[in-house]
Amino acid sequence: MLLSGYVVFLVMYTVVDIETTGLSKGYHQITEIAAAKVRKGEVVETYSTLVNPEARIPYFITKLTGISDSMVKDAPVIKEVLPSFSDFLGKDVFVAHNATFDYGFIENNMKRHGHSFEPAKLCTRKLAARLFPELPSKKLSSLCSHLGVQNSQAHRAMGDVQATVKVFNSMLGILQSRGVSEVSEVIKFEKSAARKVV
Repeated sequence: MLLSGYVVFLVMYTVVDIETTGLSKGYHQITEIAAAKVRKGEVVETYSTLVNPEARIPYFITKLTGISDSMVKDAPVIKEVLPSFSDFLGKDVFVAHNATFDYGFIENNMKRHGHSFEPAKLCTRKLAARLFPELPSKKLSSLCSHLGVQNSQAHRAMGDVQATVKVFNSMLGILQSRGVSEVSEVIKFEKSAARKVV
């Protein structure tokens, strides 16, 4: 969802989302990766795959995501997935909601399997803390509600990717209206101190 009258200036980025067996990048495993390559605000190519975590998926994770052991048993393992994902990402900025989580899991696996991984990254959750300090929650679902974005497949990687694309495009429109118009400026804004609401 773009703001009327503004053109998305961050013309090359890829939105990424993963699902996992848990929260620890050192212990838990990736079960799904999805990504959307965006050019001038429009999705031009997508990437999506289930991943065999080579471990049982906890019941509460299956209940949350819908991803079960039977769904991933014939899926490629992460070592097989990483090269194609890396090729898809290319030199794009890595954008994700709570990017530390997604980036951390992928970076950890890349290093474990001998790949370098150093893309620039942007976090829509951190941007939300600075753009919408009045919102009590910065969860993706809360941002979708605030910005009028529908997410019909929450907690599945591609559903969350598609929602994050729309949320991020709205954020870029707001930033542009404030004179923030370069990748380096967006990254600097994301790292700035979040304003407290009193």
